[in-house]
Amino acid sequence: MSDPLDDHLRQLNPMCHRNSKKLLNEVREAYPIGVPALIAKSSTDRLGQAAGYSFHLGTPDDVLRRICSWLLTGANGNEQELRKLVPALWSRHGREDIALVALLMANLHDLTDDDSWLLLAEMVGNSEPAEALLLVIEEAGRATRSPVGDEMLLTWFGKQGTLAHLAILCAHAKWKTNADAIPNEILGELTSVGLPTGDSLLRRVRDRLL
Repeated sequence: MSDPLDDHLRQLNPMCHRNSKKLLNEVREAYPIGVPALIAKSSTDRLGQAAGYSFHLGTPDDVLRRICSWLLTGANGNEQELRKLVPALWSRHGREDIALVALLMANLHDLTDDDSWLLLAEMVGNSEPAEALLLVIEEAGRATRSPVGDEMLLTWFGKQGTLAHLAILCAHAKWKTNADAIPNEILGELTSVGLPTGDSLLRRVRDRLL
């Protein structure tokens, strides 16, 4: 029995792996293939807008992992175009784009642990869904990437805004692995971070750390 996604990816010109702009278009075409959730597209679009994504197609994680595997295999060890693809995906900012960024950043061999966190800091905008940041952090953990260093966390706290929010989530990820890994200097920064009003995820994470 044929698989629609495999059939689609197989018929693509292998030369597309040499051009990040073509890859950007090809993965967007691949997201909805064989996804029954498209029946409820109006619902997923509303979910995407509410969460701060440019689109949300409902593509399941296993399909996104298969697309990521296709990208990595097609690169054949030359990850230059994939390094270009990562910020392009983040800039387009669909929910599937962000999830694919998380997978790529966790699995690119040319991207060191520190470089991956620096790249994330460069990509985040003035406002980001907390889920988008968590996707990258959690996938890095699954891939046993090293957590963000304390010096980098302190720099992000000093920037305030989205980077400070990213610092809270990264500090919490370190704390879950080793509660003694968070120095008092970082804990002291938590009280000065501006957070959304109400019962937000960031506020709950911050309070748990404190």
